[in-house]
Amino acid sequence: MAKLKVGFIGVGGIAAVHLKNLASNEDADITAVCDIVEANAKRVAEEHSAAAYTEADNMLENEELDVIFLCVPPFAHGDLEEKIVARGIHLMVEKPVGLSMEEARTKQGVIQQAGVICATGYCLRYLDTVQKAKAYLADKEIAMVRGHYISTFVETPWYRTMSKSGGQLVEQATHIADLIRYLGGDIDKVYANMALKVSNDIENIDIPDVTSVSFTFENGAVGHLDCSFTQTDHRMGVELLGKDFRVVIDGTSLTILEKDNVVTTNSEVDFYEEQDKAFIEAIVTGNTDKILSDYTNGLKTLEFTLAANESQANGNVISIT
Repeated sequence: MAKLKVGFIGVGGIAAVHLKNLASNEDADITAVCDIVEANAKRVAEEHSAAAYTEADNMLENEELDVIFLCVPPFAHGDLEEKIVARGIHLMVEKPVGLSMEEARTKQGVIQQAGVICATGYCLRYLDTVQKAKAYLADKEIAMVRGHYISTFVETPWYRTMSKSGGQLVEQATHIADLIRYLGGDIDKVYANMALKVSNDIENIDIPDVTSVSFTFENGAVGHLDCSFTQTDHRMGVELLGKDFRVVIDGTSLTILEKDNVVTTNSEVDFYEEQDKAFIEAIVTGNTDKILSDYTNGLKTLEFTLAANESQANGNVISIT
């Protein structure tokens, strides 16, 4: 079978990880790359013997692609998903899938109608330790979930603007929000408190630097998620509590604590590589079972984080239907 012809829209940031993984995947060939910064597009194209573009429409018109990795900021999606899937091209959409539920739902409908395979970039699901946690929790009743994403400020200019990034919760802590949903179940109600407390010296910033989100699950469990970019280090994780047990994901490691037993397991996989391998394999085989986050899932996680933003804006508890 001929290799899949892969294109990239956006070659900065997370795209570098996908490019590395695809370069070593025997079923994929990086055929074309597109970036609005011409120097970046040419540099990456040269590294992978691919064609370089600065306009996505030109790449779609001139190249016969099987797959596209969409790795642009959330504000820059426009109608790219619609144009890509209209050509029958399979699609990986990096998180978050957008900044508007209305627009994302429209895209979801178009993707489903096109019949292509579409994955979204919630890579933490592919951790071997997360899979072990998922299996352990299968017959457990969860009472409470605690999540956190604590890091330093991202210097990228668009990140500091709410209308372009959605804030840290939507853009970064979305990974933990998704892990909370994956392990704990779907969210029912959301209430948030956010503030720009100690980072006012950053030019043109209008996103909160501290966020605390309380929520309830459809199954009756309760939880909260905190995020902040006020620190110099990076920490992220989730704790799930039930009667006489606690499951802790700390970074990529897993600890399961019971009455008389504590077991810690360190991850042995590259979760980004596992994610990309599963996506490419799904396209080759037509079997999507190994894709752990499709567009519908990305939509649900977006809904959770946007509900928190809405709660902060109006002071109300937001119900997710």
